[in-house]
Amino acid sequence: MLLRELTEQLDEKQVWAKSGKKVVRKYRCTNGTRKGRTVAKLAQCYAAPDIKKRIQFKKTKARLGSKIIRKARMTKKKNPVSKRVRALNKR
Repeated sequence: MLLRELTEQLDEKQVWAKSGKKVVRKYRCTNGTRKGRTVAKLAQCYAAPDIKKRIQFKKTKARLGSKIIRKARMTKKKNPVSKRVRALNKR
């Protein structure tokens, strides 16, 4: 009950997403520091960023950026779970 009221008040959209090999419900942040990102809990949209993780990911992306993009593109094309998620979110 409380979660439903909180969802309506914050206007965050529920979307389908991958969690390992499963398809689960998550939220797309419309506000906060994680605007546009898909998160498991609504509170994560407004949580303070972890600076250490942010810096580490910047370094990784600088080193492996194009490789990460290619791998993600292939996963989204071939992986049955990714295809299911895409189809569910089109509705």
